[in-house]
Amino acid sequence: MPASRSAPSPLDPAAPSDGNGSRLRKGDRHSTTVSMIRDMIVTGALAPGQRLNERELCERLNVSRTPVREAIKSLIQEGLLDASPNRSPVVAPMDAGQTAALIEVVSTIEALAGELAARRVSDAQVAELGILHYTMLRHHARNELPGYFEANKAFHRRILECADNPVLLWVWDLLALRVDRARYASNLWPTRWQKATDEHAEILARLADRDADGVAALMRQHVCNGLSVVVAALKGETPGETGPEPPI
Repeated sequence: MPASRSAPSPLDPAAPSDGNGSRLRKGDRHSTTVSMIRDMIVTGALAPGQRLNERELCERLNVSRTPVREAIKSLIQEGLLDASPNRSPVVAPMDAGQTAALIEVVSTIEALAGELAARRVSDAQVAELGILHYTMLRHHARNELPGYFEANKAFHRRILECADNPVLLWVWDLLALRVDRARYASNLWPTRWQKATDEHAEILARLADRDADGVAALMRQHVCNGLSVVVAALKGETPGETGPEPPI
């Protein structure tokens, strides 16, 4: 049975509709169902190792079994669900080795994006990033992790967009499906969450100064600091004590 939370979350699934109470078309219904189940996995509402119950998912998402089954197939391809013959799929566990490998790749991609963005960003784009940073601070102050996560992802993606390199953005989007769970989980430690907000402020300041080398270094370190906490936890270590964050 899907895990319950004491309070509703902005990422909690809602009945698929077009915003006017109308049922979504088939293609929209599929993409919406995939997105909602994916969000449940990312936020831990569906925990690693949990076996999916199609009937309960249909009731929770207010859809028929067909879009749920199609969504499950998509999420298996994304690597978020594991399937075995004649058994219901289960939420794929997070793996320390895979997460460590992601750190190496994503930190390099975001460092390059930061360097390019610092050279190409406009004042208007810096202002947009400032609004996203303020939104993150507001959610952090209210202890609203789901809302913070959405703004955080938008902040990182906007930097990729400011880099003005479509190939780089395409690769980042491909990896985002695998990175999201680790990035969300990294903020479950209050100390790390606070550090992340401080790091965002530094990144924003360097972008405003058009400091390409500084932004690149901070982006690389920011990714390493966050995801390394998750790797340590997956290894059974105490994040922040064993396997310390690399120094800036």
